[in-house]
Amino acid sequence: MLALIGLFVWKLGDRIPLGRLPGDFYVQKPNLSFYFPLTTCLLLSAVLTLVLWLLRR
Repeated sequence: MLALIGLFVWKLGDRIPLGRLPGDFYVQKPNLSFYFPLTTCLLLSAVLTLVLWLLRR
């Protein structure tokens, strides 16, 4: 299941804006690059919670 989801995200990664949402933090300096996808994590967590909740019903 995880492999299929990974394949789906990999193939459609340029069409799905995950990782480039407003609220995702990206800091780039000459010697430092830091990226934290806060909004993406929250969105994926909410979607997975909803899916698992529906599957348990």
